[in-house]
Amino acid sequence: MARRFARFTAVMALALVAAACAGSSPEGSAGGGEGEGGGEGGGGGEELVFAIGGADAQPGGTHTQVVDLWNEQNPDKPVRIEVLPNEADEQRNAQALELQAQGSNFDLLGVDVIWTGEYAVNGWLASLEDVRGEVEDQVLEGPLESGLFEGELFAMPYNTNAGFLYYRTDLIDTAPTTWDEAREICGAAAEEAGISAYVGQGSQYEGMVVNYLEYLYGAGGELLSEDGSEVLLGEGDAATTALEFMRTAQAEGFYDPGFNTMTEEEARGVFQSGGAACMRNWPYAYTLMNGEEEESAVAGNYDIAPIPTFTGTEGGTAVLGGFNIGVNAFSDNVEGAKEFVVWAATNDEVQTLLGERSLPPVKASVYEELGAEDPVLGQLGEILTSDAIGVRPPVPAWSSISEDMQETIYSCYTSDSPPAEQCISDLVTAIQEDVE
Repeated sequence: MARRFARFTAVMALALVAAACAGSSPEGSAGGGEGEGGGEGGGGGEELVFAIGGADAQPGGTHTQVVDLWNEQNPDKPVRIEVLPNEADEQRNAQALELQAQGSNFDLLGVDVIWTGEYAVNGWLASLEDVRGEVEDQVLEGPLESGLFEGELFAMPYNTNAGFLYYRTDLIDTAPTTWDEAREICGAAAEEAGISAYVGQGSQYEGMVVNYLEYLYGAGGELLSEDGSEVLLGEGDAATTALEFMRTAQAEGFYDPGFNTMTEEEARGVFQSGGAACMRNWPYAYTLMNGEEEESAVAGNYDIAPIPTFTGTEGGTAVLGGFNIGVNAFSDNVEGAKEFVVWAATNDEVQTLLGERSLPPVKASVYEELGAEDPVLGQLGEILTSDAIGVRPPVPAWSSISEDMQETIYSCYTSDSPPAEQCISDLVTAIQEDVE
């Protein structure tokens, strides 16, 4: 952990030197703040700057529509979006560069649920505990917990996420609820149609970690203790059950031949073209495959169900995703930024807009109002309010933990050696070093 932090700090220092040598500071680069709400320069002031990335941050995207709505309702408190890169790691690096310098160019931060612990322990986020009471009776419990670090609210729930099992209704009558059933049902459908049985996120990246955790939680296992100090991965046989399933699925052809290179979009491409019977993916894929905006060989012939477990637990399993909004501790307008994040989490129009644009909302009432007519929100509402939901622990060392999991799980499920027990033992040792 210390080695990785030193390397990260060195990279940040070099980037700051490069920016200084360039002779000018582009809008959105590191600036000079002087603590919570007290900086002299930067982009705070009257206009709040919301730093977030992805397609939804582009003109016409969902985040821009949310900001437009705020500006219509609050013309004297304008907010604008600073568009960050599409890739999550690059978004994090852009924010970290600013925050390392205690810069105030960004007031509002689009924070992936796995960044909360790191940002909070570094002192980069203003505490939101003083406004927690304004939201906690309106937002879902899981998303609220994703913004906590050591019991304190540091990132406001904005949009959430949980994976689905997609299955071909023209080939499969009833969705499997266990992984044994999935191998049988998806496999039989694939054999009959001459296609692959299953696609998902098997490339060596964060998405594969989520897939593995769904297997792990679905086998009754845990990764860390509640306070994040103790590694529980090696307790019981859940971790090896999950890994052995992946290894067998890869070796025996349950997984598509290209599974080990797939991210979300590669998996969607195979399923949408009619090349697979079943798929693990996020809710965003549901609307894209209906054939209204792009060609789809499966339009009208697929449905969604909870991710299976190894025991058939009612409600399946899921690992929480999504983005929250943090307030830069070095912003010149912390109080104004807090007003925005509370509004974004609780405003009916905002949260309904997110739901309609395939960014699952965090406000509970939206699921009650729209779930009956919207299959995605209906299914998500059941998952997010059940005991099925799991999280990636919001610990400061998550980046290192994820890196170790990516390396070990990927190499072990794509190979027949070493034994799964040894892989898990090695991984437990590595993660224990990360959290110490």
